[in-house]
Amino acid sequence: MRMRALGGTGIKVSPYCLGAMMFGGWGNPDHDDSIRIIHAALDAGLNFIDTADVYSRGESEEIVGKALAGRRDQVVLATKAHGAMGDDPNMAGNSRRWLVREVDNSLRRLRTDYIDLYQMHRPDPATDIEETLSALTDLIRAGKVRAIGSSTFPAEQIVEAQWAAERRGYERFRCEQPPYSILARGAEAAVLPACARYGMGVITWSPLAGGWLTGKYRRDTGVDMTSGRAQRIPARFDPSLPGNARKLEVVEELIKIAADAGCSLTHLAIAFVISHPAVTSAIIGPRTMDQLTDLLAGTAVALDDDVLDRIDQLVPPGTTLNEADAGWQPPALAEPALRRRPPGDRAAR
Repeated sequence: MRMRALGGTGIKVSPYCLGAMMFGGWGNPDHDDSIRIIHAALDAGLNFIDTADVYSRGESEEIVGKALAGRRDQVVLATKAHGAMGDDPNMAGNSRRWLVREVDNSLRRLRTDYIDLYQMHRPDPATDIEETLSALTDLIRAGKVRAIGSSTFPAEQIVEAQWAAERRGYERFRCEQPPYSILARGAEAAVLPACARYGMGVITWSPLAGGWLTGKYRRDTGVDMTSGRAQRIPARFDPSLPGNARKLEVVEELIKIAADAGCSLTHLAIAFVISHPAVTSAIIGPRTMDQLTDLLAGTAVALDDDVLDRIDQLVPPGTTLNEADAGWQPPALAEPALRRRPPGDRAAR
């Protein structure tokens, strides 16, 4: 595979990044099988692996750590922190108190003494961005982390983090990991331009839109709402919701576009993502060896302008068909209390 530069870090990574979310209890609980999949991906030319502490409560990191025995230095290893790792309210978020503790937990699970890319999995409204950057800067200076990044940050917070780093002399986020697919193109409006403006790499998650762009969900068969993923996040799958109903319609048209382009829907979807000039790498998250084999078969697929124009006509640039696929919602929209004055303070003055 032709390697790509990860922003301005000087690190070279493959255009496909092996996502490890499906290794462990959330997907494939067989550690030996998961390790075989990781080794097959590395043997095929991928040199980039992305995981997170919260994936199966650390089990994914443990599997990756075992798989990289003897191969660690040939791999660009990324992990993330933010999600809750226990009942203690301080075992989550982007605070210094948590990060300096959790990075050591990740290092232990990954069986390594350094992490190439340490990412904040989501914004943390309760923590000042300068607090987070200060802690991450210390981790870099301690040699535990090589570079830092964000994941699913809105454009305004990406810019704020860059300004804060410059103002205070902290290390800055070198990449962003947004959701991005044909069905969720919201990142094109501001996130991808902001990353390009600041020379940040972009590692996209869910290029297959949670399975929608594999052809698994079709208009004639509908969506099995008893499946694990649909049960966990019904807003992204319930076909009675307008956004998901539209996704079913679009998938039918995309299958025709893929056939005309001479490729599968899956390969069309990933080729679309990595064709964007701001995108460094697309995360693929196979659960089985067969899924990995199919994904790797599409590495040579390139889409011409006519195909990309047809996709633009079907799903306009910057459009996310279902906002539940955006990955993060600002607290001011999610929590009613943040939009309402206390009862005793509602009278006009």
